Formats: sequence, structure tokens, C-alpha cells
Amino acid sequence: MSKRKDYLKWDEYFMGLAVMASLRSKDPNTQVGCCLVDNDNRILSLGYNGFPIGCSDDDFPWEREGKSSYDTKYNYVCHAELNAILNYKGTSLKGAKAYVNQFPCNECAKAIIQSGIKTIIYLDDKYASTDGVKSSKRMFTSAGVKFKKFKSPNKEIVIKI
Repeated sequence: MSKRKDYLKWDEYFMGLAVMASLRSKDPNTQVGCCLVDNDNRILSLGYNGFPIGCSDDDFPWEREGKSSYDTKYNYVCHAELNAILNYKGTSLKGAKAYVNQFPCNECAKAIIQSGIKTIIYLDDKYASTDGVKSSKRMFTSAGVKFKKFKSPNKEIVIKI
């Protein structure tokens, strides 16, 4: 008897965790998850997009548009990458990898760079044409943060409970 051949590769495993984390988001439009991992493939932290602790999901707006930005989610939601960085309780994220199901925005890119994360593996880049994502890529390139699109031979991973 030999070992199983259909086990998840590291990238599949960590991206799966990022996607699972995204399912915790209560955002009706966009659910994003992030999994931070060290060079020894140890999970450091997880995060998903949502309101800060103490800010009720029922009292703050989830709308994308309003009379002003005050009436939209954008002034209040913490992105998955920032939450994962803030959730980390260790001493350093230097050299870590971030698995995210959406390419990071420019604000998260700043936090990623400042925290020492050196690799981004992303699932989707649907906002690639926006100035925010173009700015992220420019900063990542300048700061030596590598980014690559996630590729997997598996089109679907099914979890049965």
C-alpha cells in the first residue's frame, strides 16, 4: 500500500482556508478571506471582511452607494488582509505569504508591505483595471512583494458535513 495521491497541495489547502474564512463575511456583495502562512507552512492568522469589533452588523450600512460615503460600507468595513494582519498575535510577519481570494486593494497593500509579508497568492483579480489595484501592484513591485495567481488542477473542492 502506498500513500494517497489525491491530497491537497499546500497552495490548495491555504487558499481553501482563505475561501472558507470569506464565508464568515456578512457583506451581501463581496466576501473576501485571507490566510497568512509562514515559510514552514504554518498558519499564522486568518481574516475576512467585516465591521470592527463592537460595531454591530445590524447598525452599520452594507450599501455600496448612498447620499455620501457615510451611508455606505466603505467607511466602516475592515478588509480581510488587514483583519488577518491585526489578528496575528506573534512577533513578526516578515517573509510571510498571504493567500487571498481577491487581489488586495491599495490600502491593504500598504499594510501588507509594512508588516513584512513578501508573497501574495490570489484567486481572482476582478478589479485589475481600477487605480487602487494598479497602485497595489506598483507598490508591491517596488517593495519586492511577489504576487501570483493561484492555479490548481482541481476545479472544485467539496466539503461534506
